[in-house]
Amino acid sequence: MMIRSMIAAFCTVTFAGPALAQDGTMYPMEAPAEPGAIPLNTGGVEGQTASESWFRQWGDPMARNITAATLTPFLADPETATGASVIVAPGGGFMWLSMGNEGWEVAEALQDKGINAFVLKYRLQPTADTLDGFKEEMERRFAEAGNRDEDDDTPAGPPRWDLSNQLEDAEAAYAMILENKEEWGVDPARIGMIGFSAGAGLTMHTTLNSETVDLAFIGPIYGGMGPVDVPEGAPPMFAAIATDDFLFGGEFGLIQSWFDAGIPVEFHLYQNGGHGFGLGNPDRTSNKWFDAFIHWLGVNGFLEASSEE
Repeated sequence: MMIRSMIAAFCTVTFAGPALAQDGTMYPMEAPAEPGAIPLNTGGVEGQTASESWFRQWGDPMARNITAATLTPFLADPETATGASVIVAPGGGFMWLSMGNEGWEVAEALQDKGINAFVLKYRLQPTADTLDGFKEEMERRFAEAGNRDEDDDTPAGPPRWDLSNQLEDAEAAYAMILENKEEWGVDPARIGMIGFSAGAGLTMHTTLNSETVDLAFIGPIYGGMGPVDVPEGAPPMFAAIATDDFLFGGEFGLIQSWFDAGIPVEFHLYQNGGHGFGLGNPDRTSNKWFDAFIHWLGVNGFLEASSEE
């Protein structure tokens, strides 16, 4: 069932065969310069022996074995800045980060709308030193996750890990934004967080568990859809996913949880788009989610300064 669909989709996208080699093959690449990246100084990763490395797949730069978290500001032009700000958390199963598709490109799109964006490059789970070893490791981990009895009715999903490092990184990013709010033109009452896949999971984990982060709004994009215990005072939520995403599987629990808690929620279920579509892929209905998100921010007043400023 769902876990087997997840494995098939993951292997198709990540471990493409010869027919997809032109786009889907992983190619090693030199680490980019990352101008403006600010160290968060949250520590390293226990048991990590491999160095941070990068690869390119589907044209997208991706990083793995991240042991030093950073925050990269994409500040809006002062002439068009709204004061609203968004922490952007890329995805990658907590084993790599899709820095282009779900990080820098999204941040630039927000920046163009007058919104300060901050790409969070958070720490990851250790993976193999070589790219070939990484591929084999991922195949093995996902095969083990799917190797269970057909009658096992426990919730299906990707491997779960302790996310204390990632939560600490998100909290440090939020604190840094507050510390520099005047220099960066940030309204502390209008700081939100948007995440993709695992980044959506980190967005939700931060919302549900942090005692120091007070988000004004959240945007989990193609993240897990299972029900959660919504804390008092949770922020309004904009969520989007496609029906052909293996993380959907007909599950609406997350939306129901927000609705039952009486907190504003907007949900976009798209006909197609698959998983990992970022700002969008050609000829998919999910390509309009970003426009809808900006409209949602505006309608809810997040793009306007409060009268107290």
